[in-house]
Amino acid sequence: MSNVHVLEHPLIQHKLTYIRDKSTGTKEFRELVDEVAMLMAFEITRDLSVEEITVETPVSTAKTKILSGKKIGLIPILRAGLGMVDGMLKLLPAARVGHVGLYRDPETLVPVEYYVKLPSDMAERELIVIDPMLATGGSANDAIQALKQRGAKKIRLMCLVAAPEGVEVIQKNHPDVDIYLCAIDEGLNEKSYIVPGLGDAGDRLFGTK
Repeated sequence: MSNVHVLEHPLIQHKLTYIRDKSTGTKEFRELVDEVAMLMAFEITRDLSVEEITVETPVSTAKTKILSGKKIGLIPILRAGLGMVDGMLKLLPAARVGHVGLYRDPETLVPVEYYVKLPSDMAERELIVIDPMLATGGSANDAIQALKQRGAKKIRLMCLVAAPEGVEVIQKNHPDVDIYLCAIDEGLNEKSYIVPGLGDAGDRLFGTK
């Protein structure tokens, strides 16, 4: 089954509190999400492989390490996932960015794919699917499936908060995908919103209703 990693770092948890707060305005909300994404990038990349090389310092030579193995691809789910990309790129500036566009049908609540644009070498990269909310799990599940159908081999899922129902869907359908979260909340309400959650992440990021 998927490994679920809840990132308990004090800075992440501190900033998540203000992200949840309904009195946090759009500008501050956007900045906080950006900062938390950067902190999450640090945790998510903890197990990346490295190799030893030798460099010339101003004083002598040093045996030191650089990243090796697969390169990274960031795949935000439109539109809310966009709010976390810049924070990730601050630590992973060489990462390629693809996009998966899904919307949830208001009647059936089923995700509908409307846009997919991915790096040409996607199959050779470790992909991080990004979406602030893992509610029913439908959008993340479909995005991951879309990547696999196009040749993706290694995928991680990164979200701010999740409902247990969404985590269960990903674990069931994609047991090979590790899930990185800041918190697992109580569950979903009758509108499939995460409780207590943080509201509609897209609306709060972009100042829309």
